[in-house]
Amino acid sequence: MATGLSVHVGLNSVDPARYEGWEGTLVACENDAHDMARLARAGGFETTTLLTPEGTVANVTAVLGEAAARLVPGDILFFSYSGHGGQVPDESGTDDEPDSLDETLVLYDRQFLDDEVQQAFRAFADDVRIVALFDCCHSGSSIEVPGGTDEDIRGRYMPEPQQRQLYDRDREFLTELRDSLAKSAAAGRGPDALLVSACQDDQVASDGDVNGAFTAAVLKTWDDGAFQGGYREFHAAVQKKLPRSQRPNLYLTGSPDEAFLDQRPFSI
Repeated sequence: MATGLSVHVGLNSVDPARYEGWEGTLVACENDAHDMARLARAGGFETTTLLTPEGTVANVTAVLGEAAARLVPGDILFFSYSGHGGQVPDESGTDDEPDSLDETLVLYDRQFLDDEVQQAFRAFADDVRIVALFDCCHSGSSIEVPGGTDEDIRGRYMPEPQQRQLYDRDREFLTELRDSLAKSAAAGRGPDALLVSACQDDQVASDGDVNGAFTAAVLKTWDDGAFQGGYREFHAAVQKKLPRSQRPNLYLTGSPDEAFLDQRPFSI
């Protein structure tokens, strides 16, 4: 019998002391984490939920590390994140980012690079299935709020002035971190993972009063387990429930097995 572990992170704000006074207040991210955990528990997953002040880099990496130590080939990890997304210039010279930007999860105490997510996933054994749902923006100064003003729609992205200020402050740290991550990546293969993110890089992932728009579409599509089909069909069905101004992406890293992609989502 395979084992399923799930980790759900929801941040309605960040630590202003670590973000130069910016609190990044949102409404529905903790609800998203609770609802994803409820979905996972109904499917037999053992769940861990990290809410706002618990959503630190140390806590997230520790929980993922514990999961990597427990799961063996054939098992599954389900990881969800709801909160702000950000971007920082990629000056590593590796050309692994077509837009020369590293996307980030804006955790409670600092930004968590996409390369750090990959490193955490790389720790899992080969043939552990990894599914990630990210309800956040990966966008910067090109953001325009479609169909309304910033007051009408709460976007889950760190505003460009804060991104620039933090990057200027943390540039030396990020350079050293990238160097370390690059050495680690060169020593092993990339993880086989499936990621569904809330929107394109130049779009807004909308917050809401109860759930984020993307999470609400996921829950409606899942329909308390009534959904039938694989991950590609699930992604297409979620897309249909969102406007063209917010179109979720389906990313595959490494070479996930076709049998995995054809499985009913969130199946252990």
